[in-house]
Amino acid sequence: MQIGGSIGSLVGRALNVTIRERRILLVAGTAAGMAAVFRTPLGAALLAVEVLHRDDFESDALVPAVLASVVSYSVFISFYGEATLFGHLNHYPFVPVHLPLYALMAVIVSVVARFFLASLRWVQGVTQRMRVPEWVKPGVGGLALGVFATPLVMLIGPHVGKAGQGLGILGGGYGAAQVALSGATWFPEGARGLELLLLLGVLKIFATALTVGSGGSAGDFGPSLVIGGIFGGAFGRAAQLLFHDPRIDPGAFALVGMGTFYGGLAHVPIASLVMVCELAGSYELLVPLMFAEGIAFVALRDRSLYHAQVPTRRESAAHRDDLIIDVLRGVSVQDVMIKNRSYVAFEPQTPAVEIMQSVAGSAWQDAFPVIGADGQLVGVIHAEILRTMTTDPDLESFTLAADLMVPASALKESDDLHSALEQILSQGVRELLVTNDEGQVVGFLDEAEITRAYHGATASTR
Repeated sequence: MQIGGSIGSLVGRALNVTIRERRILLVAGTAAGMAAVFRTPLGAALLAVEVLHRDDFESDALVPAVLASVVSYSVFISFYGEATLFGHLNHYPFVPVHLPLYALMAVIVSVVARFFLASLRWVQGVTQRMRVPEWVKPGVGGLALGVFATPLVMLIGPHVGKAGQGLGILGGGYGAAQVALSGATWFPEGARGLELLLLLGVLKIFATALTVGSGGSAGDFGPSLVIGGIFGGAFGRAAQLLFHDPRIDPGAFALVGMGTFYGGLAHVPIASLVMVCELAGSYELLVPLMFAEGIAFVALRDRSLYHAQVPTRRESAAHRDDLIIDVLRGVSVQDVMIKNRSYVAFEPQTPAVEIMQSVAGSAWQDAFPVIGADGQLVGVIHAEILRTMTTDPDLESFTLAADLMVPASALKESDDLHSALEQILSQGVRELLVTNDEGQVVGFLDEAEITRAYHGATASTR
């Protein structure tokens, strides 16, 4: 995920594109990398646009992410063949009466996810307080991991007939997840297998916390899938032992546990749901996944695996300009314009002397309409232009309003504030006239009113 996103960001910098385009390239690069590594083209594209926000999507990057994911996946399978990440999986038919079991598993997995996140944050806190150079900290974490895991691996291995076997503790752990999904010839059955899975799950939590928490070169997506799969598989084995139901397949609970664990912690229920189905090569578990993901999403609402994840696009610094545009486009001129207030207006033949006197007596106007004989707006005199009159008093004797006015550029009542702001900035003025469909002046719009409208619209979101 990180490598793909970094490559996309670097491409954006090299091409010197806008911030928005750079953001899209980052998302597309993330999708491409994950689609190739995990062989989940659709799930990777959805994850890339969903993971940035807790309650929102990076919707403008969806199509680029899908296209990048398709290209990356196609290139990858051209060299390595088309297959799922976890092979030799059974078919998992949906059994409606097992839904309560999936619900209970979702609650347990959510508790485990909270424990995992607490362990990760604790290691990160200890690492931050260490008074050593930053480059030393990952080494300390690696040393701690070796001291913690090596004796356990040496002790556990002989009991399962695999002396020296890492059992997924030291590494990505996909082998351990594969065992939880489909079992293995060497893996013990019954209660002993359940105990071993629970032990592996706890060890994997601490191993991941030591590695990722100390700043080691590792991600949290793969380990999250593995931990969720291990505890889901353990729950499935426990249910199998308790209920003696031949329809209970621990592999099905392991797959649902994968999506539930990561989807709840990262707040990506849709993406993780699709990814798990693609990992299994089947959508047979779609309904249990939807059910369990929904429970975990609520149970882990106040926790997040990623510090930088913000609730919505509105809170994202990368979308600050978009927020301003969206807010202003949602407010019409007629909602905030100044109306029903007496104002100063002139005819085209009004002498400059009279104009100067009227403008000096106006307490609030910056734009002064020039009205034709038919009552329609023909031009506008801005207060700024009258400053030139003071530098040459002789101009006052023969200058008329028609000489001082500029072409009428007015807003319609139905225009939005974004259009109004664009006009204010392009003309370099502080106030615009508002006219109706007949070209008659019905009000004024000041830049202060636009600012006030934006502040009022965004105040409730702070």
